[in-house]
Amino acid sequence: MSLFPAPADKHALEEGTVLSPRFDANGLVTCVTTDAKTGELLMVAHMNAEALARSIETGEAWYWSRSRNELWHKGATSGQIQTIVEMRVDCDQDAIWLKVNVAGDGGCCHTGRHSCFYRAQPLRAEAGGPLVFA
Repeated sequence: MSLFPAPADKHALEEGTVLSPRFDANGLVTCVTTDAKTGELLMVAHMNAEALARSIETGEAWYWSRSRNELWHKGATSGQIQTIVEMRVDCDQDAIWLKVNVAGDGGCCHTGRHSCFYRAQPLRAEAGGPLVFA
């Protein structure tokens, strides 16, 4: 039995009130996570049905680690537990948006930074030069 029902039709998917996530061929849905207080983009990860269900049940962020091929309770080892303030799903239910408060040191990147998006890419390279991070 599936944890989430399939939508009855396109109208139900886009306008309905039932959560019917559209998981990809690998059983994953993309999840964008932002800081609930500042709106800063913290990370992009993936959820399988179990991670999404646990996130809803516990109010804490759970993801699917593609690199480790296992369920991942964010902050279980680092102390950077992500408490969900709000969860949204996009129009065609193939992406999740979490607004979270982060415990511990407030970071979320495995490099020790607050956000995984710590590099800025310029839109143009110097004449003949390589693209480098700002």
